[in-house]
Amino acid sequence: MDLTKHIRTIPDWPKKGILFYDIMPLLADKDAFAASIAAIADRYKGKKIDYVVAVDARGFILGSAVAYKLNAGFVPIRKKGKLPFKTESVTYDLEYGNGTLEIQIDAIKKDSNVLMVDDLLATGGTMAAACELIEKQHGKIQAIAFLMELRELAGRKKIEKYNISSELVY
Repeated sequence: MDLTKHIRTIPDWPKKGILFYDIMPLLADKDAFAASIAAIADRYKGKKIDYVVAVDARGFILGSAVAYKLNAGFVPIRKKGKLPFKTESVTYDLEYGNGTLEIQIDAIKKDSNVLMVDDLLATGGTMAAACELIEKQHGKIQAIAFLMELRELAGRKKIEKYNISSELVY
């Protein structure tokens, strides 16, 4: 299935000069959604993934479905102040300022195999911060899987030490 047919491009959103790749039509189409989840999950079947970890918010949609297909646990990484219980955090640079991500301190068992999943690889900063959180918990990142990658933004450079896959590359 050609998943690109289900990605809508929106010029000048969220600001002028940005071309936004909207996955909502893909998510709304049951066949395209199923094909995208299968494409990601099939790469990692048999890799003994214990947890799929994803970042707020579209990553949750893809990550939880991939976790289900891999018979793995799902662990969310959220923006600061959104998780109950004790958390570990990391602050990272954004284009304008910084952001903080958190994970519950008991979310990942030591030496567990982790697959990181997100909808988009752009500059790589958010995923690099998420990986740092997993490593603080002594999880073993087996791979990072993206639905889409914007190659010209060179986000792979920030996470190049990991095995990275992207289903769609723009």
